[in-house]
Amino acid sequence: MILLRRLEYYPTPHENSMHNWKRIAHPLRTVKNFIIITIGRFLPSIRLKNFLYRTFLGMKIGQDVGIGLMAMVDIFHPEKISIGDKSVIGYNSTILCHEFLPDEYRLGEVEIGKNVLIGANTTILAGTKIGDGALVSAGSLVNRDVPPYTLAMGVPVKIVKNLRESS
Repeated sequence: MILLRRLEYYPTPHENSMHNWKRIAHPLRTVKNFIIITIGRFLPSIRLKNFLYRTFLGMKIGQDVGIGLMAMVDIFHPEKISIGDKSVIGYNSTILCHEFLPDEYRLGEVEIGKNVLIGANTTILAGTKIGDGALVSAGSLVNRDVPPYTLAMGVPVKIVKNLRESS
């Protein structure tokens, strides 16, 4: 079964939710996150990037994970991101754990399983889970769960093939 997204909703009926960003994350913490993420985006050393993200951002990153150059993780809640062992996050991909809307903001964890490939320029929205062994094609928008061992692609993402059945 494919779930859509697991999100927490916070109404802001009298003002644009983006103006409330200081309520969802402390400004000094956000500045620290921004600095670490900006350094990490340009670091060619995968080990150093993983160390910085684990230690200073609280991300849960498994062994032998590769996060590509220019990949962007959530600036407000990077600790809500988990990436399983041996997964690869492609160049210039984005992983978000928050969304701002005119009358509310939303928060949700992002879980990426083991041995997952996220293609370049992919956006992963808050509250989604990508199962072990899944392949997400470059340029996709992950707006719902991706089951384990499937090939998913498109905007929005669609499940194209079960990888276990095709081998």
